[in-house]
Amino acid sequence: MRLKAPKGVRVLLMAAVVLLGGAAFAAPAAAQIEVDINAGAVKPLPIAIPAFSGATRGAEISQVISGNLERSGLFQPLNVAGVADKLQDVNVQPRFPDWQATGAQALINGQVTVGADGGLRVDFRLWDVFSQQQLLGLQFSSTPDNWRRVAHKISDAVYERLTGEKGYFDTRVAFVAESGPKLSRVKRLAIMDQDGANPQYLTDGSYIVMTPRFSSTSQELTYMALRPTGSSIYLLNLETGRQETIGKFPGMVFAPRFSPDGSKVAFSVEKAGNSDIYMMDLRSRSSNRITTDPAIDTSPSFSPDGTKIAFNSDRGGQAQLYVMNTDGSGVRRISYGGGRYTTPVWSPRGDFIAFTKQTGGEFHIGVMRPDGSDERLLTTSYLDEGPTWAPNGRVLMFFREGSSGNPKLWTVDITGRILRPAAYSGAGSDPAWSPLLD
Repeated sequence: MRLKAPKGVRVLLMAAVVLLGGAAFAAPAAAQIEVDINAGAVKPLPIAIPAFSGATRGAEISQVISGNLERSGLFQPLNVAGVADKLQDVNVQPRFPDWQATGAQALINGQVTVGADGGLRVDFRLWDVFSQQQLLGLQFSSTPDNWRRVAHKISDAVYERLTGEKGYFDTRVAFVAESGPKLSRVKRLAIMDQDGANPQYLTDGSYIVMTPRFSSTSQELTYMALRPTGSSIYLLNLETGRQETIGKFPGMVFAPRFSPDGSKVAFSVEKAGNSDIYMMDLRSRSSNRITTDPAIDTSPSFSPDGTKIAFNSDRGGQAQLYVMNTDGSGVRRISYGGGRYTTPVWSPRGDFIAFTKQTGGEFHIGVMRPDGSDERLLTTSYLDEGPTWAPNGRVLMFFREGSSGNPKLWTVDITGRILRPAAYSGAGSDPAWSPLLD
């Protein structure tokens, strides 16, 4: 099986060429506008994103950028029909009074050209409408069929310039696509762009798949497959399509996750009613058991520096969160609130651990510091579960299931204020967010 990997990643999406300053404009002054993502209440920034001018794909590129920024909850793209007709050449300074009249505080304009070799070149500029200053200008080159990635790259650049945080739009999400009746669900491994585009189904549904997880260093997945003959953990390279198991284990294996450097996989093995956490070195294929408690230990997640593992265990009577060294030493409990805590996931920034919490008849997605302090519940519903971090550590994706049993993917930021359905219309669970693409 060979998978459709993102095209042009290595060569054709070249490093951005900065166009700040130059003959057409004065060098940009310091930004006069910004989005304070840590404010008590974030009012979305009004932003104008007219169709990029040029030969091809201009309208589609601006639409993707608009959708990305709007879904972040931090920006309000405006309807600028009519005014946009006056903006044709990216090398000509905009008529700022026209844009000020729309209420826009920021403006993105761009131009698409096709070279003699058929390659696509996209130039764009970000403007502060009221100070009439250019804040950013970049140029990207790509193959024509890779235009969506250019739009995601531009979205990331604008997001970072206006918020001070890294963007997360040029990424993919692996998940379990679900279909059919609740009691006989078909569960296929799937992957899509973070905005729901380009979905691909990587398994045929003849067996159950669970808990796909990305490597942070490559386009590789690990996941659990459950067949009538038992369970296995697989490694799947998304660029080559190569797939392999990590070996045979007595009992059921589940909940795999890569180490930060991609050289190891931690997972759980259940045997005779007891679950413990194991670690495998992917180069030597040697494995060792790192918990030995008679309770259920599962859902291992590495700290970004690779020195510690968060996991959940019922060794205290019900499921709670614990942190230990990667050799199994130094175990300490970090959750002490009422209810059950499961599925811990360490933030890429190392500042929070996300988790699922069940209290009474409700489920929550929450975050806490690695020492257990500053616990915050971000969501509440009939069933919220399985958080995964965007690579900037600012946004979480999870799945929400209603009483009908139809799971959907959702996103929430770490303040809990920006809660939205993800851009995928089908039923899905167990999401895993990729690192930024190369």
